Amino acid sequence: MSIRDAKVIGVSACLLGARCKYSGGSNRNERVLRFCGGKRVIPVCPEVMGGLPTPRIPSEIAGGTVMNRAGENVDDAFRRGARAALDELLKGGAELVILQPRSPSCGLRQIYDGSFSGRLIPGAGVFAALAQEAGLRCLEPEDLPDL
Repeated sequence: MSIRDAKVIGVSACLLGARCKYSGGSNRNERVLRFCGGKRVIPVCPEVMGGLPTPRIPSEIAGGTVMNRAGENVDDAFRRGARAALDELLKGGAELVILQPRSPSCGLRQIYDGSFSGRLIPGAGVFAALAQEAGLRCLEPEDLPDL
């Protein structure tokens, strides 16, 4: 199946304009919105689905565990939300998932290194890794074709 043929798409909700980003804002992405036009879209925010508030203290993955900037372990909430988001996408028949880059949940190729210094390292967020393990085709907005 080509990317363009996907009829049901899971999307990081922040890319659609939902104000679920850690800061209370969104990552609204016009390219994603254009691509999703005429398709069934299943928005997910694993962090919110895991019970975290918006806004919330920024989190990063350090040594395989998600910690927030205050030093609190929020790994359980991230993993619970990732499972809930995956279940939602599988139940809905998602054929493709478009994910927010660099996120500790949705980052597909790079994540922050856990030091809160802004340094990026190769790796995937909790939800992105789970979605890939489940066999879902995952992309970032830059991977979408121009329409």
